[in-house]
Parts: sequence; structure tokens; C-alpha cells
Amino acid sequence: MADCLFCKIRDGQIPAKLVYEDDRAFAFSDIQPQAPTHILICPRPHAATLNDLTESDDGLAGHLYVVTAKLAKDAGLADAGWRAAVNVGRGGGQHVFHIHLHLLGGRPFGWPPG
Repeated sequence: MADCLFCKIRDGQIPAKLVYEDDRAFAFSDIQPQAPTHILICPRPHAATLNDLTESDDGLAGHLYVVTAKLAKDAGLADAGWRAAVNVGRGGGQHVFHIHLHLLGGRPFGWPPG
């Protein structure tokens, strides 16, 4: 998608602090972190929200969570705990319409969120 911020990051048109890349996903540090560790994990193919996924995307969706867990371990968060969050739609707090998981860690989190 030509005007998608995360597609532009994926394509190298906008600089970002990339922390992970493979053929299905990429991840970068959030520029407005809400925790000491705040990484965004995105699929390479553009899809605006989780509402756009179909059963054929289950492998990609699972891969995003595997990458998120790997990045949490790499950041030393596995034992202390961390949060993975996905915002869906404007009412759900989504600001960039390219699916992305938020990996948050390094501080305690309350429940319910938001």
C-alpha cells in the first residue's frame, strides 16, 4: 500500500531502528515507547487489521507471535513477564492501519489495560 507508514518502513523509505527481519515479518522499536521495551512486529504483506485475515493467513499470524516471543527472550523479558497487544480499528486504539503486534516489557502492567 503506497501510503502506509509501516510499508514505507518495510521498504526502507522511512528510517527505523529495525530489530528483526525475515521473509515474512519485520520488527522495529516504537518511536513513542510506552514501556522500556516497546517493539512493533509487522507482517511483510500489507493487511490493515486483524479483521482482514482469513484462514489462509494462520501461518503468518502464528509466525508473528513466534517472532514476538523470540524478541521478548532476546530482550531478557521472558522470566520477568511481558505483554503482546494488538489494537484493531480506531475504537481499539489502532493508529497505523498495517497489522502489528506491540511487544511491551520492562515494567509492571495492570489489568484491565487501557
